[in-house]
Amino acid sequence: MATRKVTLSLDAGALEFAERAAKAHGISVSSWLSKAARREAVRTGYTPHTETKQAEALALADELERARAEEDLRAEG
Repeated sequence: MATRKVTLSLDAGALEFAERAAKAHGISVSSWLSKAARREAVRTGYTPHTETKQAEALALADELERARAEEDLRAEG
């Protein structure tokens, strides 16, 4: 999945939640925030355009592949 480097401002509490949640899931804060943003957009009714749906499908496939690779690495110790 293509990523873009951005600068965000978060209140201290939100950042702490994100850091703790990311650590609990064994992923980076950036990855956790990306997933959270996607979930919130869907939850609040965002409907992607056709091109975006295709990009989303590719992104989800990439995310699944990354998650499986992380599981394999953890299993190896």
